[in-house]
Amino acid sequence: MPEKIAYLFPGQGSQFVGMGRDLLESFPTAKEIFQQTDEICERPISRFCFEGPMEELTLTETLQPAITAVNLAALAALQASGVKPFVSVGHSLGEYAALVSAGVLQAGDALRLVRKRGELMHRESLSHPGTMAAVLGLPIETVERIVDEAKGDDILAVANHNTAEQIVITGQKEPVSRAVQAVKKEGAKAIPLKVSGAWHCRLMEGAVAEFREFMEQIPFSPPATRMFFNATGDAEADPEAMKDIMAKQLVSPVKWYDIVQQMVSEGVQTFVEVGPKKVLTGLVRKIVPKDGEIRLFQVDDSAGLEKFLARESKF
Repeated sequence: MPEKIAYLFPGQGSQFVGMGRDLLESFPTAKEIFQQTDEICERPISRFCFEGPMEELTLTETLQPAITAVNLAALAALQASGVKPFVSVGHSLGEYAALVSAGVLQAGDALRLVRKRGELMHRESLSHPGTMAAVLGLPIETVERIVDEAKGDDILAVANHNTAEQIVITGQKEPVSRAVQAVKKEGAKAIPLKVSGAWHCRLMEGAVAEFREFMEQIPFSPPATRMFFNATGDAEADPEAMKDIMAKQLVSPVKWYDIVQQMVSEGVQTFVEVGPKKVLTGLVRKIVPKDGEIRLFQVDDSAGLEKFLARESKF
């Protein structure tokens, strides 16, 4: 049976100063990606990746093209090696690199989309400020009940269903604060997140139609390989439907837990995080059954690529 490989592309929260530098120095294709990013964004995004400062790198209009550039540079290194994934997925922002991996988008178009996405989300975060918090130790049903009870007439929602008991909530500051207190009364943990906006909820609603309209100038192709989408937790092949899903992703929860379970059910055993840090690798470890035979790799530099390529084809 052929090896089923999943490429996982990280999103916001995986950034660090210096990310992508080794890729730039080791792979000519990576250099092209970073040059293309700077040209499309009309800003020195690559310099922010390599040199910071972290304050600039954390701003969503900088961070979105920066993370995407590193993800795409790592993907380019993998593609040059000849390895092809069975499925590509991304976490929130990471979906744009996954679309490139699956053959839906060209790299330049993905960068154009994340530039626009970052600008729109930044605008909405200034007009409709909010916050986010990670809830640890409660199942999704309990968190959804807390959200329903705490929101009242305000905006509060589940943003990310990351693992069985790691869930992120998002919304206006007051209802998030109420939900945090309710979580603590349940004996669980709620950790405020350092974010510049309340992503994946109705506070971003003002960006959806404009972003969907912007997509009309970007060609989407049917995926050449399998891909699961955050907003639905399922696969999609129709280009226009994919555009709708990617626009609605701005206000929809990330169904990461469902996506990983779906990949495991389809026989994926090799997971490769393609991009900075190991956030998604850690989430996969918590989702896959303890007795599950899986292998985890991370490729964001030449050493990570060599380790992945040197793997044995069987367990």
